[in-house]
Order: sequence, then C-alpha cells, then structure tokens
Amino acid sequence: MQSILEKFVRHIDNFSIRKKMIFIYIFCMLLPITLTDGVIIYTVLHTEAQLRRSEMEDIADAVNYQIFYDVDTVSKVAKSIYANQYINDFLEMEYGDPFDYVVSYQQFFKDTLFQSSDMTGSSLITLYTDNSTIVSGGTVRNLDLIRESGWYRDLNEKGTEQMLYFAYEPEVSGAVMHPERHVYFVRKMNYYGGGQSEKLFKIEMDYSTINKNLQNLNYDTPVYICHEGKIIFSNRDGENIGDEYEKFSDYKEVEYKKTSNIYGAQLEIYVLRPETDLIGKLVERLPMLLLLFSINIFFPLIMVLLLNRSLTARISRLSSIFRNTEDENLVEIENVSAKDEIGDLMRNYNRMASRITTLVNIVYKNRILEQEMTVARQKAELLALRSQINPHFLFNALESIRMHSVIRKEKITAEMVEKLAVMQRQYVDWGEDLIEVGKEMEIVKNYMELQQYRFGKRLSYRLDVETECQHQKIPKLTIVTFAENACVHGIEKKTAPGWIFITVYRENEEMCIEVEDTGEGMTEKEFDSMRRKMKNASIELLENEKGVGIINACLRLKMMSHDRVQFELNGEEGTGVSVLIRLPFIESEKG
Repeated sequence: MQSILEKFVRHIDNFSIRKKMIFIYIFCMLLPITLTDGVIIYTVLHTEAQLRRSEMEDIADAVNYQIFYDVDTVSKVAKSIYANQYINDFLEMEYGDPFDYVVSYQQFFKDTLFQSSDMTGSSLITLYTDNSTIVSGGTVRNLDLIRESGWYRDLNEKGTEQMLYFAYEPEVSGAVMHPERHVYFVRKMNYYGGGQSEKLFKIEMDYSTINKNLQNLNYDTPVYICHEGKIIFSNRDGENIGDEYEKFSDYKEVEYKKTSNIYGAQLEIYVLRPETDLIGKLVERLPMLLLLFSINIFFPLIMVLLLNRSLTARISRLSSIFRNTEDENLVEIENVSAKDEIGDLMRNYNRMASRITTLVNIVYKNRILEQEMTVARQKAELLALRSQINPHFLFNALESIRMHSVIRKEKITAEMVEKLAVMQRQYVDWGEDLIEVGKEMEIVKNYMELQQYRFGKRLSYRLDVETECQHQKIPKLTIVTFAENACVHGIEKKTAPGWIFITVYRENEEMCIEVEDTGEGMTEKEFDSMRRKMKNASIELLENEKGVGIINACLRLKMMSHDRVQFELNGEEGTGVSVLIRLPFIESEKG
C-alpha cells in the first residue's frame, strides 16, 4: 500500500501546476460540492418522507379514533337498550286490541327517557319486532317492513349480534322518497332469551355530524374513509348526504393506508399525498437549482484557471533564473511588483543574490573568528576560576593547623600535614577540571578530618554517597567549597557542638548534592543575598564580590552543566543552613 502511494505521489510530482490545479478543482471542489449537494438533497427528501409518513400515520389514527368514538358513543346507548327489561317486556307483551297497544305505547314513552336527548343525542332509534299485536308506526315497527332491507339480510347472513352498516336508501323503507346516505348501528334484542317474538333495534347516526367532525380535525391532507371500495366519509368538501356513495379511484395518490374493523364494518382509511409535494416544489425550483449548481461549478473553474496563470508564469520565471545560476553569482529578477507570497519570494531571492558574496566571504569568516575568541575567553575564565580557588583553601587549612598548634603546644602534626599535602596536590593538579564524585568525597573527608582536628569535639560530620553516583563527574573542589563554607560560617561561629552532613544521591533523572550544617545559620536578608549570588554566578560577580568561594563553585557548576544546575538554599538563623544542588544525572558516565 505504501509503495503504491509513493508511486502515485511521484507520478503527481511530474504533473505541471496547471494539471495539479485542475485536479484540485475536480477532487477538492467539484466532486465534494456535487456529492455534498446530492447527500443534502437525499437527506432532506428522506427525512421529509419519514416525517410525512409519521404525519400520515398520526392523521389516520386520529380519523380512526374519531369514527370509533362516534360509533362507540352510539354502542353504549345500544347496550343500555339491549339490557333494558322494561323495553324487552313492552315488545314481548300480547295486546288485546290496537287501542290497548296505543295506551301502553304512550305510557311506555311517558315512563322512560327513551326519546330524550340524553338517550338518543342526534341519533334516531327504531325498535323492530314480529309481535303481531303491535301496531307498526313511530318508534316501534313491524319486522316485516325491513326483512328485505340490505342491513337486515346482512345481519342474519353474518350471524352477528350487532353491526355497523352504511346504506343509501330512502329515509322510510318502501316510501317513494329520494334516497340518502345512512349510517346504522343495528343490534338484536336477545339479552333475556329469544322470547315469543324476534326483536331488534336500529340506531341511525347523523351522517352529516360524523362527516363534520372529520372536517373539524382541520387536516389539509385529503383523507377518505371507504367501505367495500366506496367513499363513506371524507374531510373534503362535496360529500353531500343526498349523493350516492362514490367509488374510490385515487389509489395512485395514496400515501398511507390504515385498515380498521369497527363493529363488524371493515373500513379502509386512505391518506393521500399532500397537495404541496416536496418533489413538486423541487421541480418548480429546478431552474434556480440549476443556476446555483452552475455557479458552484463554473465560477470556481474560472478562478482556478486565473490562479493557475498567476502561479505558473512567475514560478516558471523563477525556475528559469535558478537554471541559469552558476556558482555563487546569482542573477537578480527584474520588475518584481506582485505583493503575494511568490512576489515576496522573488524579492527575498533578489536580497539573497545581492548579499550572497558577503555572507560567504565575510560573515562566515567573522563567525569562525568569533567562535575562536569565545573558546579562548572561556579558557581564560576557567583559568581565572582555578587561580582563585588555590590560595583560598590553602590559607584556611594552614590557619587551622597553626591555631591548633598554638593552643595545644603540640608537635604531632604529621598526620595533619599529610592530609594537607593530599589536598595541595589537588589544588596544583589542574590537568583535568572534572573529577568523579567518589574521589571528590575522599578530598572532602581529608578536609573534614583537618577541620575536626581543629575544632575537636565541637565538630562532627557524616558523609554518604549512593553507589550509582560514585562515578558521576563534577568540577574539582566543588563539594569541598560548600563543606568549608559550612565549617567557617556555621560551626566556627557556634560555641556549642555542631554537625555537618554531606549526602550525594540520585532522585529520578537528577543527582542531588546536599550539604547541611547545624551552625549559626543566617538572617533572611543574608539568605536572599546568597540565593541571588548562587543563581546569578558569573565572572563579573566574582570580580566585584569579596567572598568568592561559593560563587566560584556555582559558576563552574553552571558552566559544566550548560546552565542546567539548580540551587536550593534553606535554613533559619540559629538552626543552620542546608544547600541542595541538583545536576542532570548522566547515564553514560555510571561506573
């Protein structure tokens, strides 16, 4: 895969800038714009289709619920009639003559709320029975009048107890009247057994009210409720109660269909496509979309061609200049007026061409001379540092021996002189400025024994060096300098016995040298002054300060570590001083 990519990159490198600009236009502008527009249009259409389908489902559910609610309200009335024994007894009773029936009929409606609005609402209830003693008329009619009706035959053929039925017939069966649309809820009355006669009742629902309720849902989308292929209800205007049920034919426009069985009536709810279709809107705006698409294609193409011309002409000019260049003699480009990056490149080239000889013949030589001077100066500074250290330690050590001899009047100085001689050799031997920590600690031990010989029981010390730090290198007499400072400025000023602890250990990637004494300590002002001198140790500071031992050691540590050394100074007046030196731990120099 990587080799194929490398070959492709090499192949691209051989193309002219003009071809590369065309590739940039196609792959970075044209294709992304086309794909992005396509994805956006698809996403919008898909999302709109999902939302529209969800909306269609909600509309169908709402319409179904509205119809079911209207029918269910009537079914509850039917249930109360069906279970009413008084009505059942009235229809079963044998009457002696028509007059007897009429009296019972009037008493029946007087004693019940049968014809009240609470019972019937806007519906019309008709009771049917084959009781021959009943006079057919009004609310109670003879069953023979409807035996040939469609809804009666349908009820018996289906063998059901109750059903919802849609009819187009005259309001009075058999009458010479204009037929109308009717919605019937029919139920047999056999709650108390079959009895001597067949009984049933019909509740005629108000067709206009049901259709008006659907229209009041206020859906702009056309909705049709069909039964056996005919339009029963619709939320569109034009559903006239006097017109015969029409056949539904707009199946191609159906967006969503829901089938529902309401009390035996199989209803199909068709939700048609909205009149404001999204595809139609896009087609209407097709000229504008094509214009925008053309702008997205041709305007960037023109800009790419213009940019290509601006780039290639000047880059070719630069390339020609470089091809004609020999040795260090660079030819300047004339008439550079452009202010873009290529123009800046041309002007910078001209400046480079005018200065190249100076840079090669003068600046380079001066830099070499400056480097030589820097090296010589550093060597001189190192020698100056070394020359300051030698008498500093020597005078202090000799003074210790002299004072001890005067006080004790003893001539047993052989051991002290031997230790002094060892130290003196270190002062004189400057062949190598760096020394291993282990060897430096031997010198420190000799120095501390000299000081212990001087102070006696007033001075105690302890030296600890971790094994992995033994072969780390530091400038000579560094630790001795800090040990001497602890003796002279800490223990010497204190009448009570004191301790000096010198510890060398590793902490993560650093070597730590810690010198701590329990002497007199320093004031806060003295601490601040010493911290400043240690941090800013330099040749200039050595020339202007009197006590140069600590500054000397700090400067040499900074030079040796390339200024990566860290100094920490802590303590309090009367309790002692702690000096912590942190140097980078050099893994390659471990013993």
